[in-house]
Amino acid sequence: MAADRITKEHRSWNMSRIKCKNTKPELIVRSLLHRLGYRFRLYSKDLPGNPDIVLNKYRTIIFVHGCFWHRHQGCKFAYNPKSRQEFWKRKFESNINRDVYVSSELEKLGWNVVTVWECELRFEGKLAERINSELLKAIAKR
Repeated sequence: MAADRITKEHRSWNMSRIKCKNTKPELIVRSLLHRLGYRFRLYSKDLPGNPDIVLNKYRTIIFVHGCFWHRHQGCKFAYNPKSRQEFWKRKFESNINRDVYVSSELEKLGWNVVTVWECELRFEGKLAERINSELLKAIAKR
């Protein structure tokens, strides 16, 4: 196992700076949705997983996932850290399992679940098309 290059205290400080709400990727997706004319709620505490974005009219949930933390398959940003590999393996497995569980619970409640990956934000036009397509599919299901 490779040794950590920084102190435990500094690592803790670094990790404490990682936000879970109102992240830059979320703000980008929310801005895009707003420009497309969609209205939404944020972090609905009455739904499993406190979804990032809730579009009630379309019965759709949007999660904005970081490729590293949520392990976007095949993405260059979903790399494995060289230190504490066993810790990271458990952490990533836990994140993935929670994501699958939350999505299935939301789907059981009749919600359409869409995941937007952080790396998709570089291609805004393509992302806008995908979101529109997902919301049209949600309307057709009703």
